[in-house]
Amino acid sequence: MRSSILPVASLLMSAFFMLAAGGLAGYLIPLRAVQEGWSTFQISLIATGYAIAFTLGCIITPRLVLRVGHIRVFAVLAALMSISLLMHALVLNSVAWIFFRGIAGFSIAGGYMVIESWLNERVTNETRGAVFSVYMAVSMIAVMTGQFIVPFGDPGAASLFMVCAIIYALALMPTGLSSAQSPQPLTQVNVDLKGLYLKSPAAAVGSLLAGIVSGTWHNLAPVFAEQNGLTTTQGATMLAAAMVGGAVFQIPLGRYSDRVDRRYMMTFAGAIGAFFCAIAIAAGTSNIYVFLAAVFLLGSVLFPIYALNVAHANDFAEPDEFVTVAGGLLIIYGVGTMVGPLIAGAAMDRFGSPSLFAVIGTAFVLYGSYAFYRTFRRPQADDEERTDFQAIPIPRTQTPQTYELDPRVDVAVEEDAHERL
Repeated sequence: MRSSILPVASLLMSAFFMLAAGGLAGYLIPLRAVQEGWSTFQISLIATGYAIAFTLGCIITPRLVLRVGHIRVFAVLAALMSISLLMHALVLNSVAWIFFRGIAGFSIAGGYMVIESWLNERVTNETRGAVFSVYMAVSMIAVMTGQFIVPFGDPGAASLFMVCAIIYALALMPTGLSSAQSPQPLTQVNVDLKGLYLKSPAAAVGSLLAGIVSGTWHNLAPVFAEQNGLTTTQGATMLAAAMVGGAVFQIPLGRYSDRVDRRYMMTFAGAIGAFFCAIAIAAGTSNIYVFLAAVFLLGSVLFPIYALNVAHANDFAEPDEFVTVAGGLLIIYGVGTMVGPLIAGAAMDRFGSPSLFAVIGTAFVLYGSYAFYRTFRRPQADDEERTDFQAIPIPRTQTPQTYELDPRVDVAVEEDAHERL
């Protein structure tokens, strides 16, 4: 393991700094917005600006890299990340924050793509699985580290924004000073929404709903915490509880889905998500321990459902279509992250903060119901055509380049070569 990780340690360090700053910003910005007295819908517009720009970044960054190279693009994007956070502290205006958050979304997507393409260039078939697993662990630990920085500062002051900008700048150093040769061009995103839907309707619709769930949770859960009087430490713990729940249960859910019709597991996940959303609404935050337990169990399906979509779509895809299918689903997921906060933000303004869980729970109901409906429309894929489930990093941090790192890429290539023979 050590020999596999040492060659990519500097890249993993850059990824850690980027993800830690992203975790800090993702918690800090909604908190400050609430303190400024902005409505939840205004905050949801800021979140949507980030989601739109992140998705565009996945599409545009490969073209920029082709023109000027990886290092220059990454340096510019790292600078833009820092600038966007400093501008939040300088200009306290909700409309301006939509633009600033968009700059961050575009830059972060591009930064992830550059780092992941570099990682992919440095791994071999033998080390891909180990590197991918470490990258997943780094993703989760870094995001939680960033979230737990917030309690050490005052969201109402400029200091935390400065700290976040510094961490973004630190991300440039390990990669910028690396002597490693620049990798091959980045993966171009090919979007064929009709083709994706025809290939796997459950995965396409499921990815949209997974985006609604994830986008709503990531962007408005901090608002819920602030509106319900939770301390910043309790809020960070709430976000971490969901993330840990996803990490603990993703593999068991995925492995079981390898043995049954995957749509049954998607149905089960939808039911579990809806149930624990109802528990969270009923329990409220008066008993913080019961509430956190409900959030932990909600996280058990909140994060894994997207991985189930990817695995199900690839059960019906050709071996050489793995990255294309996963990248297309990620774009659909991105649309969901744009829509979800807008719906939840409007609902929270009208009906109160528990609407956060009502919107997420409704999306879970639709997710499970549609997956179950599809079991009557088409039989499951043949066993020899099904791919193995693979745990993946937090969906919010994924780009199409992430799937170049996925160990299933090598399996798909080997299967395709065997078929050609």
